[in-house]
Amino acid sequence: MVYDQECPACDTYCKFIRIRETVGDLKIIDARKKSEVLDEITKLGLDVDQGMVLKMEKQIYYGSDAMHALALISSRSGLLNRINYWMFKSKSVSSWLYPVLRLFRNLLLKMLGKTKINNLRKPNNEKF
Repeated sequence: MVYDQECPACDTYCKFIRIRETVGDLKIIDARKKSEVLDEITKLGLDVDQGMVLKMEKQIYYGSDAMHALALISSRSGLLNRINYWMFKSKSVSSWLYPVLRLFRNLLLKMLGKTKINNLRKPNNEKF
């Protein structure tokens, strides 16, 4: 999973999400650090400032699809994992709810004075 480690909301989510043992380990990658996976995401034209990315096997899930996939493979142990499953188990609810959460994430990062990751290297796209 590739996400913004400097985002307090994203970082908290990634620390608490538990994946079922039958699925395997979840490798968490900070989108602000160079990696092969980030290069692959960038080549696909996915803007990590607009959505987290989950790669399972060779399949890439982005934004609401990533949250939906994580909900389906997550453990149901613990309150946050049960809430995550309940909120994102439906693909249609995920696609409605994710943009709302992203809006609040972007507002939070703006208030904290964080810069965008800008993996697509868009001009004049450094600030929220």
